[in-house]
Amino acid sequence: MSQTKTSFYTGEQVDQAGEYICEAGRRTALKEGDKFPYCPVTGLDTNWYLAN
Repeated sequence: MSQTKTSFYTGEQVDQAGEYICEAGRRTALKEGDKFPYCPVTGLDTNWYLAN
């Protein structure tokens, strides 16, 4: 059974273009091939979630 990844971490490569939300709640548009950035609020590593 295949599992769909629901969170992504700073530095990982973006597999699917779209709008992502960091743990602080800031939305950022990312393109396929980009790297997930540091949190735009704290400047620290963070988890990112694909916005629905």
